[in-house]
Amino acid sequence: MKDNDDQINEGLKQILEIINAKGDTGELNKIVERTSNDFNQDKGDATT
Repeated sequence: MKDNDDQINEGLKQILEIINAKGDTGELNKIVERTSNDFNQDKGDATT
C-alpha cells in the first residue's frame, strides 16, 4: 500500500489533471478509470 505522502501526491496530480481536462469527457473518463483501478489495487494490497 502506498504511504500517505504518495497518496497525497497522487491525489493532487489527479485534481490538476481534472482541472486541465476542461470538460473533455474522454480525458475525464480515463482519469476516473485509472483512479478506480488504483483504488482497487490498493484495496487488494490491504487485504493480503
